[in-house]
Amino acid sequence: MAANGVPTIALNDGNTIPQLGFGVFQVPPQETAQAVGTALQVGYRHIDTAQMYGNEAEVGQAVRTSGLDRGEVFVTSKLSNGFHRPDDARKAFESTLQALKFDYLDLFLIHWPLPTRYDGDFVSTWQVLEELQRDGRAKSIGVSNFQVAHLERLAAEAQVMPAVNQIEAHPYFGNEEVRAYDQAHNIITEAWSPIAQGKVLDDPTIIDIAEEMGRAPAQVVLRWHIQRGDVVFPKSTTAKRIEENFRIFDFELDGATMDRIGGLGQGEAGRQGPNPDTFDYVPS
Repeated sequence: MAANGVPTIALNDGNTIPQLGFGVFQVPPQETAQAVGTALQVGYRHIDTAQMYGNEAEVGQAVRTSGLDRGEVFVTSKLSNGFHRPDDARKAFESTLQALKFDYLDLFLIHWPLPTRYDGDFVSTWQVLEELQRDGRAKSIGVSNFQVAHLERLAAEAQVMPAVNQIEAHPYFGNEEVRAYDQAHNIITEAWSPIAQGKVLDDPTIIDIAEEMGRAPAQVVLRWHIQRGDVVFPKSTTAKRIEENFRIFDFELDGATMDRIGGLGQGEAGRQGPNPDTFDYVPS
């Protein structure tokens, strides 16, 4: 448990990660520095960005002006889909460090496996991340949106297994098969879209539980993620919501309540984002 009350989770490489973070997906660059600055003031010490979000520079700015030591803030970024070729991946990582104005990154991920692109070769891309970890510029490395088959290929062909796998997961889509593989192979699951892009906040079951507990619906759902053992990083640009999302460690959900929320799962029909087996977007 960190001094700010947020649990830390041990990674398979010996490093640790705060279980609650702050996400900046779809946060406009002009709003990012202020939002991240607010999050750091509230107590967040884990920020999740990506090359394709277009706001790495503003994340770095917020960390540098926060008054916090660089080592106190865990920062993640992700490789753009346009830079999977090994030389491109190396250059892209350098660009990320330059944008953030950091000497190292706490965690660097392959954003999407893109199995129908680059001749289906995400292993050579992963090997570049292994290089970055060996030279210390990426303390931990991982993947995002990798399915079981993608992870099994890394297990067979790579030297290092991912420390984390960041996947879509929320009450409507638990993504249990991938989570089970992650758990069995000492890979920490990170949940993106933890509130299903806001859709679960209007769910009658979630509303009932929130009213019973005197909590906001988002707090209930985020607490469900925490108790499942996932790393989660809600996003908001509203100071009140940023603080509200942080206050999830002074209550617990009992087993019956956890089951009620888990029972909202809809299988594949509950997925809100693209399917990683077919997603092939590359920025122009």
